[in-house]
Amino acid sequence: MKQSARAKRLAKHHKRFSSTSKLNLVSLMDIFTILVFFLIVNQSEVRVLETTKQINLPVSIAEELPSENVLITVLNNSVLVQERSVWQQDVALNELNNNPQVGSNQVDSNNEQLIDALKTELAYLAAKRPQLSESEQEKGRSVTIIGDAAVPYQVLKQIMAACADSDYRNMSLAVKQIAKSTQNEG
Repeated sequence: MKQSARAKRLAKHHKRFSSTSKLNLVSLMDIFTILVFFLIVNQSEVRVLETTKQINLPVSIAEELPSENVLITVLNNSVLVQERSVWQQDVALNELNNNPQVGSNQVDSNNEQLIDALKTELAYLAAKRPQLSESEQEKGRSVTIIGDAAVPYQVLKQIMAACADSDYRNMSLAVKQIAKSTQNEG
């Protein structure tokens, strides 16, 4: 029996839509490629400074991300510049400043040795890169100070003064950021 044109068209249409659909892997691969690029680009938004387990950072509500610059790590009994030890002693800084048995001359001598060693290292680093950008000429060279929470503020103040004397005037202090939900509760 002969079918009409309309019947042929309906049969063809029915046959086309009754077949099972197939998974198009090309589209799926495109989506995953875009997802990978998205994750790579947005991964750089979080910055974490490398700290040792010996440092207990002070807590702050700072929101500014750290930048790449000279890193000064102040531990209880040593000071590192760019992970290179420039000063070390047997007695912890907080014990030295709080101990009444230790004379003020010894404390001043130790602090002076610390400041001299720090200035020498900063001068060496500045000599390695003598050309300054416009912002560095205006603000000074950049430095980030990571200090343990137990280090006395007086010592950090002396370290910051030594940095300023060595033309490292753009200073940042590393802190542990607390979550906003914790901040609102306290």
